[in-house]
Amino acid sequence: MARSQVISRGWRADPRRVSPPDLHAFVTPGVVQWRDPRRKATVRVNQELSWLHFNRRVLDQTRRRDFPVMERVRFLSIWASNLDEFFAARISRPFLEQRGTASYQALLREARAQVDAAGETYRTFLDALEEHAIRVVPVSSLSREELDYFGAFLAEQVAPRTDVLRAEAVREIRTEALYFATGIGVIEHLVRLPASLPRLIEIPGREGTFVRLGELLRVRSDLFLEGRDLELHELRVIRLAAIDQLGLDWEDLPAALETRLDGRPSHLEVEKNFPDHWAESIRIALGLEADEVFRVEPPIDLRMVSTLVDHAPAALKFRPLRPWMVPGFAADPFAHVARKDVVLFHPYQGYDAVEDFARAAARDPRVSAVRATLYRVGDDNVLAESLIEAARAGKDVAVLLEARARFDELQNLEWSLRFQNSGVRVLPLPTRKVHAKAIWVKRGSREFVHLGTGNYNTSNARLYTDFSLFTADRQLTGDVKLFFDALEHGRPPRMTHLRTGGAIRKLLLERVAAEGHPGGHVILKFNHVTDPKVLAALARAAGAGARVDLIARTTLTEIAPGVHARSIVGRFLEHARVAAFRDGGNWQVHAGSLDAMPRNFDGRYELFFPVNDPAARSMVLGELRAQLGDDVNAFQLLEDGAEVPHWDGRHNAQRPDGHRQLAQPRPRR
Repeated sequence: MARSQVISRGWRADPRRVSPPDLHAFVTPGVVQWRDPRRKATVRVNQELSWLHFNRRVLDQTRRRDFPVMERVRFLSIWASNLDEFFAARISRPFLEQRGTASYQALLREARAQVDAAGETYRTFLDALEEHAIRVVPVSSLSREELDYFGAFLAEQVAPRTDVLRAEAVREIRTEALYFATGIGVIEHLVRLPASLPRLIEIPGREGTFVRLGELLRVRSDLFLEGRDLELHELRVIRLAAIDQLGLDWEDLPAALETRLDGRPSHLEVEKNFPDHWAESIRIALGLEADEVFRVEPPIDLRMVSTLVDHAPAALKFRPLRPWMVPGFAADPFAHVARKDVVLFHPYQGYDAVEDFARAAARDPRVSAVRATLYRVGDDNVLAESLIEAARAGKDVAVLLEARARFDELQNLEWSLRFQNSGVRVLPLPTRKVHAKAIWVKRGSREFVHLGTGNYNTSNARLYTDFSLFTADRQLTGDVKLFFDALEHGRPPRMTHLRTGGAIRKLLLERVAAEGHPGGHVILKFNHVTDPKVLAALARAAGAGARVDLIARTTLTEIAPGVHARSIVGRFLEHARVAAFRDGGNWQVHAGSLDAMPRNFDGRYELFFPVNDPAARSMVLGELRAQLGDDVNAFQLLEDGAEVPHWDGRHNAQRPDGHRQLAQPRPRR
């Protein structure tokens, strides 16, 4: 059987992820629920399994015929990074509370099936990339001169940065690092490959041809083992990365990050031919169960294929997106927003407008004060730099920089120091995590705000879909000021027109209940939908005859009869969060930073804002309807856990040139 046939007929011959006969294996007190059509009762499926199904959809993108080949390879790398995150963070609760249960074993079975499928996908790509003169070749194909060069390369560039550890150090294996075990009869040493070096090395003079660094080590183990020529066997460990964030403030963060280095091992990967007794001794030393050890056909860690993507010619990738820019906005954002609201859908309509707004706040002499929230800042951030510029210009600048953004804590700690040393006040962290996205600017006697659904991250803003609202509406600007004042003084925010915390859930429940009749229509778009009260409200509305459309990118907890659910996975990561209610034909639309999860309602400060202008509402509704009609990037999610891909159609909601028209709100009187 050809490899392409394996991909199409193997793990996706039947699109069902969880067939009804197997549902009993996933019964758990967790959150995710599917309805078994043979039962009247609700069958519960844990939330983590639903997340793994999303990552399977990511892996599915490697088979898309409408994607350039290197973009399909890129999705293999994305899938691998996601799975590492799963074992580092998302599996934490089941690992600590449910090991040995049927639901936990189901997670491992699904993860193992994906690992096997990804390995086969990688080998299929090796054949496909030959047509484009991109190759990953075995060491055995290298010439004598090339072997001599790589011997010198290993001695000069790799060996000085490689750690050779005694076998007793097995309990201290670092998370996600690539190791090799070696010895005679028993494990004598562990060789740790430096993370600073790429796993794929391009062969000099053979453009597009690569060799695995791990394979090079195998043929020159003498360089690392004091002249001994021994076999090397690959392994990798993932550790839980969660830190205790309750009550954490800036002074506590460095010590908390240090403790993460000692997280418990949750996952062990060894190469397929790894000696059985060696694997068993490592498993026992790490405190893992047998089913938490995956045997993998080399290479281990498919994140390495991102190197192939980075080096590939542009013709094998998506054409760069050229976003539509608001004419004249960069020159004077405040004049635009003073006249009328501006609503944009990124990345199709340029995120540059957000950065232009921030720059103008820093440089306009009439601006006296700026407030902002920051969550995942990144290395290069125009908004953050603009806050520093504004403070150095003598303006009153304060930022709520969320220290507890998972996996971004160290970078945010660095930004905190940069802010403080530049005169930006870093607000104290409240007990609740702040996930809201807002900028408030005081300019003369007017106030201006930006509200968004996505992080103020320059890189992600060009890859994620998100909505932006710029407004000088006094009701909204006043509420945003109240929000920042409350955070600065350690009070719970209380607002009139914006919603945060449990008030968002209350609004959703009221709006959904009002649509609970045959003429009602609810459209919700979130990354995760797991809140039992919201799901129960949707079920009641659908049962009363309303049309209920749910676009859930990642995790969905229950699909009641009558609820139409789908997931959009494509070139851009769907990230916008929107709720729309027909309201007798006078559509009400809200957007914000949150997902419909208990943690967002009960444990975070989010902001959920109304889209008041009729033209802006029409634009947002148009984007929602386009996604409901998408038959290029969509997966239909059915009540019994089945997923049906809708590909190869004509309606592509992510078509780069399909979002040029800007909402034209009415001028403000």
